[in-house]
Amino acid sequence: MNIVFFDGVCGFCSASVQWLLDRDRRGVLRYAPLQGQTAAEARRRHPGFPEDLDTAVLLCRDADGGERIWLRSSAVLRTLALLGWPWRALAALLILPPPLRDLGYRLFADRRYRVFGTVEACRIPDPEQAARLLP
Repeated sequence: MNIVFFDGVCGFCSASVQWLLDRDRRGVLRYAPLQGQTAAEARRRHPGFPEDLDTAVLLCRDADGGERIWLRSSAVLRTLALLGWPWRALAALLILPPPLRDLGYRLFADRRYRVFGTVEACRIPDPEQAARLLP
């Protein structure tokens, strides 16, 4: 199972989850707010899991039950790769050094509330999509 953690009050982040839900036709992703119970449990298991809300996190579980977390631009690009073609092509940007990729990520993250605002409620998902939303 793959879990995308996002800032639950960020307008851009919430819109991104809706975008992912619409494109994740195989249902390979689950979604959980960084402010929620699922994120709190993941933080206990992974000391590198950030406390701040401006970091996208992707948690990937393998068939053996092992877990790995990806942060910032790596999380975003690996999430897109999991969607399959054509989004997988963007994962080629992983070839760039993480500090360079994350510089752009951090510049955007610092301005996202000013540009996209915050949300108090999200779109009501259909039952299939709702099953992929974690607390």
